[in-house]
Amino acid sequence: MSAPIPEGVELIRDVEVGRGGDRRLTMHILRPSPRPAAAMPVLVWVFGGAFRMGSKDSGVERLAPLVPRGYVGACVEYRLSQEATFPAQVQDCKCAIRYLRAHADELGIDPDRIGAWGASAGGYLVAMLGVAQDSPDLEGDGGWADTSSRVQAVCDFFGPTDFLQMDRAGGEMVHDAPDSPESQLIGGPIQEHPDLVARANPITYVRAGAPPFLIVHGDRDPLVPYNQSELLEAALRRVGADVRLVRLGGAGHGGPAFETPEVWRFVGDFFGRHLGGS
Repeated sequence: MSAPIPEGVELIRDVEVGRGGDRRLTMHILRPSPRPAAAMPVLVWVFGGAFRMGSKDSGVERLAPLVPRGYVGACVEYRLSQEATFPAQVQDCKCAIRYLRAHADELGIDPDRIGAWGASAGGYLVAMLGVAQDSPDLEGDGGWADTSSRVQAVCDFFGPTDFLQMDRAGGEMVHDAPDSPESQLIGGPIQEHPDLVARANPITYVRAGAPPFLIVHGDRDPLVPYNQSELLEAALRRVGADVRLVRLGGAGHGGPAFETPEVWRFVGDFFGRHLGGS
C-alpha cells in the first residue's frame, strides 16, 4: 500500500470477516469520510497472482480513487493454492460478501448493491461470485451462513475460465503441466482431472439471472489466452445476461493498457450504471 490514501477516504485495515479453514480471514475497508447519511454501494476487489501469490493490499490503490464517487471499497483475502485447493478460494470470497451484507447497517452500505472486480486469478474468482450463486457446496462454513453471497455486478479483468482449453489457444505458459497455477488450484494435473476442472469452470454455473458482466481482456495476453473471456461471454449471452467484452488490441496480461482513462471510464460507467455510484 505505497500510494497515499486520498483526502476524504478512510482506510480500516484487517477487519476480520470469518474463517478460512482453521484461521481467520480479513479485509481492508475503504469508505468516504465523513460518512454519508445514505447507504452506499460496495465495490469488492479480489486480487490476482496465479492463485499462489498476491495480497489484498493491492486493492487499496485500485479502489481508493472510486470511493469519493460514493462507494465503500472492500479488499478481500482468500487462501492461496499452497494452503488450500479449490473451492476454498471461492468459499473465502463468498464469506467476505456474506460478511458485508450481514453488517450492512454497521458499515453504511446497501446490501442490494454489491459489485465484484478482480484481475487474472481475481477475475476468475469474481466471475465465480457472479455465476455460482445457487451452489451450496461453494459457500463454505466461514461464517454468516444465513446471509446471501450474491453480487449485483461483476467486472472481470482477464480471468481464466475453461482450464482445459487454455493450452490449445497458445501462449507462454503450459497450463496442462502438473505445477501450473490451474493444476495447483485443483490439486492435480488438469488433464487428469476433468471432473474437478468442470467443477471449477465458471461456465458450468452460468444460468439465466446472472448479474451484469463487464469483461476486459488483452488479445495478446501470453498467460491467460483471450479466448477464455470469449468463452465466458458466449455462455452469458446464451442465457440472456447483460455482458460486454472489451477487447484491448495488442495488450498483454495487465500493464499500462488497463490503466488508461478509457478503461477506467468503462469500469466507472459500468458500476455506476448497475450499482448507482456517481
